[in-house]
Amino acid sequence: MNSTAPTTPTTTTTPADTAQLIARLARAGRDAAQALHTATTAQKNRALQNIADALAAGRQSILAANQKDLAAAAERGTSGALLDRLKLTDARFAAMLRGVHEVIALPDPVGTTLAEWTRPNGLRIQKIRVPIGLIAIIFESRPNVTVDSSILCLKSGNATLLRGGSEAIHTNTALADAITRGLVAADLPPAAIQLIPTTDRAAIPALCAQTGLVDLLIPRGGHGLITTVVEHARVPVIKHYDGICHLYIHTDADPDMAVALTINGKCQRPGVCNAIETLLIDAAIAPTLLPPIADALRKHHVELRGCPATQKILPGIKAATEDDWRTEYLDLILSIRVVDDIQHALRHIADYGSHHSDAICTRDEAAARHFLAHCDSATVYWNASTRFTDGYEFGFGAEIGISTDKIHARGPMGLEELCSYKYLITGNGQLRQ
Repeated sequence: MNSTAPTTPTTTTTPADTAQLIARLARAGRDAAQALHTATTAQKNRALQNIADALAAGRQSILAANQKDLAAAAERGTSGALLDRLKLTDARFAAMLRGVHEVIALPDPVGTTLAEWTRPNGLRIQKIRVPIGLIAIIFESRPNVTVDSSILCLKSGNATLLRGGSEAIHTNTALADAITRGLVAADLPPAAIQLIPTTDRAAIPALCAQTGLVDLLIPRGGHGLITTVVEHARVPVIKHYDGICHLYIHTDADPDMAVALTINGKCQRPGVCNAIETLLIDAAIAPTLLPPIADALRKHHVELRGCPATQKILPGIKAATEDDWRTEYLDLILSIRVVDDIQHALRHIADYGSHHSDAICTRDEAAARHFLAHCDSATVYWNASTRFTDGYEFGFGAEIGISTDKIHARGPMGLEELCSYKYLITGNGQLRQ
């Protein structure tokens, strides 16, 4: 992605070839990051507008590339949920463009003063936001990540090195070519946003080893990808492991709301990380409320797996195993557990959850406040669907990912989470005694 010519996806022949390619791209990205560090808000916004224009102009070729990826994935027997993650519909393409314009409208975080004070000796200290540098992003399936990551990193003054999955290589290449045209038209270095043009698996460990060039690595994908990155990483990593999200239906839940939240959380888009994988329900209401919930889920072709108490209420469903409580299905499968009370629900979430997104459905404010305070997840909901854990829905324009870590960034990561800070100290000749 270092010129305006179309990028051709390749498969290099040896790990050494791939390592050399990654190192070359990382060095170019580091140099571009230095140029972006001092880019003005106007320059960055102009580049973003040019990117939006280039994406709109290239819409047909991008969607055609996506169809090519979808056909290949279907031929490989890819599941329906994963095909959905890969697919760029007209609505998703439009949402992608809206995201660019929303990021343009957001305040530029770079240079913001976070705090300032003067010491008794007269030293004036300022703490200001600065870009992180070169951010490498490794992701699977969803091609919108190519655009979301690019525009957020650009607006926050960071260069980006993208490694998408082989299943979306044609779509990602078409998107990257449009992004490059937008950068060039704004007189910003084309290496500010680069797509690694190879599907070679050796690219991942090579990228993880770019000490001194890559400042931050963000993996977005399944458990296997995250584990691989963590095992190989020699640079800082912000990640989210599994999206094992829960909806807990409290004794004092509104029945209609409980059904609606369950259906939306599981069925609206099951192949994403903020879909619920486990339903917890208080024993006091399970006999009356589980049957209508199950009926509604079956209409959406959801496979149910339950604990022994659930199986007594819903005869014929599969038994939930210990592994089920720890599984991110990313499909129309839901595990159900009857719990004694709110403490039992919180204990289950603490034991099996992934600290991603968890929700309580209740009319009891005291119970809700207790759940909100004691559920140790990045996003915790009261009477709302976990499907809202998303940078766009949070008003960030887009997101770089959803962090389940507890250091620096947590939950949907927007512009501010892509910045670090530094201290500026002004004196008039002070010497330390």
